[in-house]
Amino acid sequence: MNYYSLNHKAPNASFKDAVIKGIAPDKGLYFPESITPLPQSFFDNIDSLSYNDIAFEAIKQFVSPEIPEAVLKVIVEETLSFDFPVVNLNDNISTLELFHGPTMAFKDVGARFMARCLGYFNQNNDREVTVLVATSGDTGGAVANGFLGVKGVNVVILYPSGKVSDIQEMQLTTLGQNIKALEVNGTFDDCQAMVKTAFLDEALTSKMQLTSANSINVARWLPQLFYFMFAYKQLHNKHKDIVFSVPSGNFGNICAGMMAQQLGLPINHFVASNNANNVVTRYLISQLYEPKPSVQTISNAMDVGAPSNFIRIQEIYKNNFEALKDNVSSYSFSDEATKEAILEVYNNYNYVADPHGAVGYLGCKAYLQENPSAHCVFLETAHPTKFLDVVEEVIKEKQPLPEQIQSVMGKEKESVVISTYEDLKDFLLKS
Repeated sequence: MNYYSLNHKAPNASFKDAVIKGIAPDKGLYFPESITPLPQSFFDNIDSLSYNDIAFEAIKQFVSPEIPEAVLKVIVEETLSFDFPVVNLNDNISTLELFHGPTMAFKDVGARFMARCLGYFNQNNDREVTVLVATSGDTGGAVANGFLGVKGVNVVILYPSGKVSDIQEMQLTTLGQNIKALEVNGTFDDCQAMVKTAFLDEALTSKMQLTSANSINVARWLPQLFYFMFAYKQLHNKHKDIVFSVPSGNFGNICAGMMAQQLGLPINHFVASNNANNVVTRYLISQLYEPKPSVQTISNAMDVGAPSNFIRIQEIYKNNFEALKDNVSSYSFSDEATKEAILEVYNNYNYVADPHGAVGYLGCKAYLQENPSAHCVFLETAHPTKFLDVVEEVIKEKQPLPEQIQSVMGKEKESVVISTYEDLKDFLLKS
């Protein structure tokens, strides 16, 4: 599979080159040259397929021929070493739990898949690769864990100071080895802008090989389409009109769901559930796409004012606004509404949702008001104990810490504080 830049001013790249470069030389995101739908028999027989079988068949066309099938099967098996259960709340609403991996966030799948692809590509390469990544919360921990100890790969994570949860910060600042954390005086958008600037700085790229592990990287983004297929496998015999409500920040997850739909997965509709950072919600009302500086909320992983992956969504729909609007609804919810949703889900269903999942739940409720026959699945993207200060305050119940969280508690934080792009550049050149 070859990939082209969405800015259309750079040469096409193989999967390997797209993964290693992260972003095209013309600043564009990479997108696959073609999408071949899976045969109907795949979906007809999905009950008989394991998660590994489903993932292998779904991703195969996007990584061939650079990764041999035998290697890909091992990568998939190592990536998917935990469960993805659907929990029914009522007849119309379920949640897909994506927090059973090592860092208890949905990004574990993409980070582990990409780390293994990059490790395969780099196995006979003497030149080290530096993975440069910005995080608004869970990406940093997932990438740090996924790449920990990978030969020939150094990881530098930028995160906004004071704008990630305590546990999220511990997960990305306590591992050591080949993982370095940079604490940025600014917002996630500032972190993301620094990363994009670094990729285009020839003074840096002439001296080191940089790549990204944000969802702008095809190897981080595409494996997220697995989730939607796993949920379909569990639900399709009970519900026909399946809708996914996706808590949306950088829009990589919902975009991956749309790729699953392009492969033939019978998804009826998508709901892009936003917090106060609602550029897409506003776009679907006004048809004006106006990124704005991000604002801080209790669902911090969604605090993105300029979602990188929205250009991929526009590409999927051939920049046809009406086609996009027919397949996607979007709603925006305040912190106060999010807290009320956490309490409602707990009181009504004895289920503890994290703030991001709560926004997804609110998206389900809003969509079902107009479409009462649908079955809406909201993505529970992170374990609630990663947001203890919010969750325990709302439900008034102490929450036990899972083993994955306990393992980072009490460790010594190691980070370097930076304020400007020049600070980042100096750090990279000296490290």
